[in-house]
Amino acid sequence: MDKPRNIAGRKRKIRILVGVSVVLVVGLVTTALSKLKPAAPTVDAGIPWKDTVKRGPMLRQHRGLGTLVPEEILWVPAVTDGRIEKRLVLPGTPVKADTVLMELRNPVLELSVVDAEMAWKSSEADYLALKARLDAVLLDQRSVAATVQGDYQQTKAQFDTDSELAKNGLLPELTLRMDKVKMEGAATRQQIEKERIKVSEESSVAQLAAQKARVEQLRANYQIRKNQLDALRVRAGADGLVQELLVQVGQQVAAGTTLAKVVQPAKLKAELKIAETQAKDILIGQKAEIDTRNGIIMGRVSRIDPSVINGTRTVDVRLEGKLPEGAVPDLSVDGTVEIERLADVLNVGRPVHGQANSTITLFKREDGDYFVRTRVKLGRTSVNTVEILEGLKVGDEVILSDMSAQDGVDRIRLK
Repeated sequence: MDKPRNIAGRKRKIRILVGVSVVLVVGLVTTALSKLKPAAPTVDAGIPWKDTVKRGPMLRQHRGLGTLVPEEILWVPAVTDGRIEKRLVLPGTPVKADTVLMELRNPVLELSVVDAEMAWKSSEADYLALKARLDAVLLDQRSVAATVQGDYQQTKAQFDTDSELAKNGLLPELTLRMDKVKMEGAATRQQIEKERIKVSEESSVAQLAAQKARVEQLRANYQIRKNQLDALRVRAGADGLVQELLVQVGQQVAAGTTLAKVVQPAKLKAELKIAETQAKDILIGQKAEIDTRNGIIMGRVSRIDPSVINGTRTVDVRLEGKLPEGAVPDLSVDGTVEIERLADVLNVGRPVHGQANSTITLFKREDGDYFVRTRVKLGRTSVNTVEILEGLKVGDEVILSDMSAQDGVDRIRLK
């Protein structure tokens, strides 16, 4: 009977040992699994854009889209009110300064020109009639003055003769006195007539000047009206190219209305739209390259618009050298402005979300195909490169693409 009890005891001990062993194994496995890192998500190696950190020169540039625009634009206005009768050219037509672009009609102006001309001609006739009248009056006065002068000469001769006779006692003293009185009266009348002639001459000059001024006023009014009438034949005003006609046949326009736009296609500049955060680095005189998709044109910054519109500022680039084929006004271009050349800086390709003087995270190659998230402090930026201040060293390989899909992980694997 002792032998069966021993067998049962041994079996119970074996079960206990097996149970303890299982518990220990499960514990050890659980502990080991808890220490393992989570599996890194896999990313197709052909998708991310990668670059290697290097040290050396770095060219800082800012880029902006824009258009070619004429340096000089002539806006052709309507000089007077009128209705568009004809359009004689089309946009894109080369023109000379005296080329007629369109014809207007204004019946009221045409009538006013006739009235102004008649008023001017009438004033000229009035001037000639007044001059004739004044000349006649002056001639009459000069005739009277001549008669008075003759009387004076006669009385003076009589007085001189009687004076000789009186000296010899041949003429009474009373007669000599009467001769003297007559001579003095004639002299006085002669002086009065001279002064009257002078006054008449001065009066004639004043009246003629006033009438002449009236003639000139009416002539100028007629010339203004005539010029307005001539301006109904609208001319280009400068050699160039008609870029745009802003009115249609039959349209009534007021004085000052812009009718056409004339440009000089050989004198173009580039207007670039630069982000306001980058425009602060741009200075007048800096070099620039303008890509017309059919050639590169070199230029220099000539103007920076002080105002900000939709987050951008307009930068004008004066072009240097010959324009490539197809360079016309309103052509879309891509411009790059050279800011500065840095001699020796740590730099890498510019990340998708890399802004100047900011801190971002990039995936840096850690071992083999694995990349870990790393904080990186950026400095100055260019179109395609950025300065590295902290977080990376020469030779580090980083992913520059948008990795927002992996925001929840700190480690990825490329395959």
